[in-house]
Amino acid sequence: MRAVAIAVATSVLGAVPAFADELPQRKPGLWESKSTSAEGETSAKQCVGPGTDRAMVGGMAGAACSKMEVTKTATGYSVATECAIGQIKAVGNSVVTGDFQTSVRTEGTTKLTGVPGQAGEVERKLVVEARRVGDCGPGQKPGDIIMPDGKVISMPGAAGAPKQ
Repeated sequence: MRAVAIAVATSVLGAVPAFADELPQRKPGLWESKSTSAEGETSAKQCVGPGTDRAMVGGMAGAACSKMEVTKTATGYSVATECAIGQIKAVGNSVVTGDFQTSVRTEGTTKLTGVPGQAGEVERKLVVEARRVGDCGPGQKPGDIIMPDGKVISMPGAAGAPKQ
């Protein structure tokens, strides 16, 4: 489970703006994302404010990632990450496309080493398709992630983003 969390985290890092070449920030509002991998499909919504993406990346990158490189390409952005949590190391590469106003698509591959119970490298592929569905709802604040069952997860650091 911890390995999956790292794979998702490094893929998410590719889905939201980083600092090197600087991806655009997503337009504030409620974003719905669908994540597809070999393990299946999940969906969630997130209330995005003006500083939400930068706060999320800054918090994750500063804590666990030694490398975060964003490069502008002809069709979007390429993101390379190297992260570690304990003995687990994750090296990720993602391609990010979209207009960041209505949609963003991320296709990423993460290679994990040091996963307990796994001999050798584990590779995870993840596609995240996100689209803006409107304004954040009453009581939602930037950084809130709304799970399909209605449970709300507040992202640390993202709550400090200005309210819309």
